[in-house]
Amino acid sequence: MTTSLTDPKTNTGSPSRVPGTPTKHQMALMIWLAVFPTLTVLNLALGDWLRTQNPILRTFVLATIAVPIISYALMPQLHRLRRTLLTRSAGS
Repeated sequence: MTTSLTDPKTNTGSPSRVPGTPTKHQMALMIWLAVFPTLTVLNLALGDWLRTQNPILRTFVLATIAVPIISYALMPQLHRLRRTLLTRSAGS
């Protein structure tokens, strides 16, 4: 979904195409692309220590580290990448 907006940089009134919100399928893919590698790296880095811990503590530690990484670092990058890909393909 794209929205037609006036280009604020040129202020010419010519419409520019801006991608709308991601579809459910796009969001699912972006979340998977952020979560899977993050959890893989955390498990490889902390695996020896986590193995000795209670499953509840393991889950808590992984979630406490993974959620900020995904929310503040990876998802914004994936949204930018999606926007770039969609605007590039819309311009072609």
